[in-house]
Amino acid sequence: MNSRPRISRVMVLCSVAALCCALAVPWQPGAAQNSPNPPPSSDAPQTGTSQPNASQQRPPVNSRITIEVTGGEKNVAVENASVYVKYVEEHKITKDKKLELNVKTSREGLAHVPNAPVGRVLIQVVAEGWKSYGRWYDITDVNQDFKIHLERPPKWY
Repeated sequence: MNSRPRISRVMVLCSVAALCCALAVPWQPGAAQNSPNPPPSSDAPQTGTSQPNASQQRPPVNSRITIEVTGGEKNVAVENASVYVKYVEEHKITKDKKLELNVKTSREGLAHVPNAPVGRVLIQVVAEGWKSYGRWYDITDVNQDFKIHLERPPKWY
């Protein structure tokens, strides 16, 4: 018989996982002593405010945009038009993700997009009886308004 012990896959995977966890945590001298961090010295100036100043705060990730859709020579409001807001969510490691938001216009021709991203977006408008519209915009403000004017399609003879 074979006197060598058998090593199973589970044992190998557990040892690899433990090694990865050990390498992921940086070693700090004195961390094993279980001593609390020393209090800050009284020589350092105390600011008294716990919130960061305006320059350190992160800008908002999402914004709310309002799109007003009109059409024709009389600038009438275009009701029930589909408004598509398309953008790309960039990732550093994985593949970039293409996302799309879809809203409809009201009787006044207004469409509100509540969670529009800040950055470059494609706004497309499709309405029955009107020529389709699409254009790239840069959203810079948290609340931004866009006015879109649709034209009648050319007549087919």
